[in-house]
Amino acid sequence: MSNNDIIRAWKNEEYLDSLSEEQRSSLPENPAGIVELSDADMEIIAGGDGGPVFNISNDYADCPITNDYADCFNF
Repeated sequence: MSNNDIIRAWKNEEYLDSLSEEQRSSLPENPAGIVELSDADMEIIAGGDGGPVFNISNDYADCPITNDYADCFNF
């Protein structure tokens, strides 16, 4: 298998699926690592994990730390 075919298989799932079992087993491991994240990995990614929410407004009283708008950004 040529280098171009290997790279294409790493990048293109449809092409990868079109390869025979023998061809797929001969592919080297993708140096980029995991291409897709598991559901378990997705659950621990910090984006919607219920972490701190920052309210950006012009109302200084909205800052939960010191009621000083500028201090809201100096953690």
